[in-house]
Amino acid sequence: MARNTRDKILDAGLKLFSTRGYLGATTKEIAKAAGVAELTLFRHFSSKELLFEEVLVRDSFLAVLKELMPGITGMPYEKAMVEIARKLLSTLAARRDMIRIMHAEIGRYPDKVQKVYHGFIDQMTGMLASYFDSLIKSGTLRQFDVEFGARAFFGMFFSYFNAQEFLMRNKYRATDPEQAICEFVKIFVHGTLVRGVEETEA
Repeated sequence: MARNTRDKILDAGLKLFSTRGYLGATTKEIAKAAGVAELTLFRHFSSKELLFEEVLVRDSFLAVLKELMPGITGMPYEKAMVEIARKLLSTLAARRDMIRIMHAEIGRYPDKVQKVYHGFIDQMTGMLASYFDSLIKSGTLRQFDVEFGARAFFGMFFSYFNAQEFLMRNKYRATDPEQAICEFVKIFVHGTLVRGVEETEA
């Protein structure tokens, strides 16, 4: 029962953060949308910052990536990166409303929430960096700064998503996302593979 209540609060938090933003959504409104008392919300989440953090952890690409990583370990390198990119873009598309509002208001977030957001990005980057590091150690990838590599990879697709959704909608809606995924991944893969290593061996 407690778990069900927690999920209802998280669901309501996701909905209101996605429509009103972190700054606009109040714990009173979130509790009402979840069908619980505000006091009950605070029993599960001691602050709005903590609730926001849990929404990010549960409903963002971080959760998807955690589930995805064990399954791609034995995949060829390029195939694995395509799978990560595909899941990333689909998750971003599903959370476009929340992302739009976060872009608009993130500069006004209090320090605690800024730390929550950057901590979430750091976890996501760290997971991909660890994957790159394992491939460097196996001789598949050349030596490079794996954290910069992870940020560069995610950055390509965040940039594509932002352009598609928010900046150049008409032009980019005519672009096949699968084509973008394949081209971006190919550029990245060929820039990180050890020279002479075939993609099928990775």
